Amino acid sequence: MNYQTVDLAYDSRIATIKLNRPEKRNAISFELIDDLLRALNEVEKSDAIVVILTGAGKAFCSGMDLENLKALLGRTPEQNLKDSETMVRLFRSLYEFPKVTIAAVNGPAIAGGTGLALLCDFTLAAPEAKFGYTEVRIGFVPAIVSTFLLRQTGEKYARDLLLTGRIFDAHEGARLGLINEIVPVENLMPRARELASQLMENSPSSLRATKKLLNEHSRAELDAQISSAIRENAAVRTTADFREGINSFLEKRKPAWSGK
Repeated sequence: MNYQTVDLAYDSRIATIKLNRPEKRNAISFELIDDLLRALNEVEKSDAIVVILTGAGKAFCSGMDLENLKALLGRTPEQNLKDSETMVRLFRSLYEFPKVTIAAVNGPAIAGGTGLALLCDFTLAAPEAKFGYTEVRIGFVPAIVSTFLLRQTGEKYARDLLLTGRIFDAHEGARLGLINEIVPVENLMPRARELASQLMENSPSSLRATKKLLNEHSRAELDAQISSAIRENAAVRTTADFREGINSFLEKRKPAWSGK
């Protein structure tokens, strides 16, 4: 299968998906979302037991692509809803992936990049990695990622990260229980493969069954929360603050919020 924005490789039943837009700091474009969904689907059908997700170059994923941000300003309500449903499909595909997932976070993982990094079963991060749910800083609502974050950390921490939109480092992420290990960047992929090999010593059928059990425990509640998140994600795009947030970000100026 051909991919334009990701690389997919297999080695000893370990699949590695690399976000491959280094010139754009692996920013999330509509094309990357499609490629990543197709790559996950291919890995699911393969004989791989573990999948490693990482980024090319010095960034893991810098968030939404600037050109796609511009395009959001002209979307219809129906397109906004469809966009939200597509992002949910990507995040949920990763969160509920039937095989074990490891994120090897080699650099900044911001906004949607934070979502991708932290939705894996294991998250290994280089000391240089930075994270942040920065949506509120540009007029977005972190509706979809908040659903998952509340499951991964306490509500007080979630409110802090989502309402401030601040950047936090790998050490704080580890303290909050969001990062499993901090690994020097030169050892990051070797350590990810070492962890994958360790996991593969276990029964593949037991790994699948355990992941299925974990997913089923949360599915009903997640369904209800995601449905609300999709509506909120689409609705915020109709606001004046959303338009101002996008324009000010693209124009590299401080936003003038109207509260509308």
